[in-house]
Amino acid sequence: MAKNTHHVVPSSNGGWDVKRGGAQRASVHTETKADAIKVGRVISQRARSEFVIHGMDGKIQRSDSHGNDPCPPKDQR
Repeated sequence: MAKNTHHVVPSSNGGWDVKRGGAQRASVHTETKADAIKVGRVISQRARSEFVIHGMDGKIQRSDSHGNDPCPPKDQR
């Protein structure tokens, strides 16, 4: 996990965690994935980081940029 990212990942104890890239401990633990996404998105927006949502299998399902997007839209180049 890159350091300027926040990830929603399944917790080994059940539920879902929001973790900063490279961190061992979770920033937030929730019971549902939907709650983790809501909280994680706010954290990512404040930190201006990439927000990555993983599935139960650990694979990336979705990614949103809330900061220094390396690939800006064509109208902003």
